[in-house]
Amino acid sequence: MERPQHAAGKSAFLYTEEQRARRDSSIWTTIQGVLAPIQFLVFLVSLALVFRYLWTGVGYDAATISILIKTVFLLTIMVTGAIWEKVVFGQYLFAPAFFWEDVFSFLVIALHLAYVWALWTGMLGQNQEMWLALAAYAAYVINAGQFLWKLRVARLEASKPLLTDEATA
Repeated sequence: MERPQHAAGKSAFLYTEEQRARRDSSIWTTIQGVLAPIQFLVFLVSLALVFRYLWTGVGYDAATISILIKTVFLLTIMVTGAIWEKVVFGQYLFAPAFFWEDVFSFLVIALHLAYVWALWTGMLGQNQEMWLALAAYAAYVINAGQFLWKLRVARLEASKPLLTDEATA
């Protein structure tokens, strides 16, 4: 059964019943649920190491390795998230329910990969690399907030009774 529609034709809910069923039965939902908090823990450790380096000038290698590990987690969660979107919504990215989260995810990825490029090419000094990593991390925090908001919306919607077209008429 489809969820009710807004006048503009957009779904009034994040998921249709079919999408919710696919989401709830998909292994990719579990994978995302495991990877997201691990990525956040890696982020917190890395953030501390980056700040330590910027404040003391000590620990550049540890901070650099932590940023690279964070980048690997980010890319992994992006690929598995795209697969999750394909399973749930029928397209790999930019499903209407997560369009802006996906758009912003590409900014986050671009900033992380800019860091990797700067590190690889030596384009920036060590301090500038760390500031670029902090910019990537700031974008990541915003993007994580977007996804947490959607998780909250989905939970609130799941607690509401399903409205039928007859009830909304």
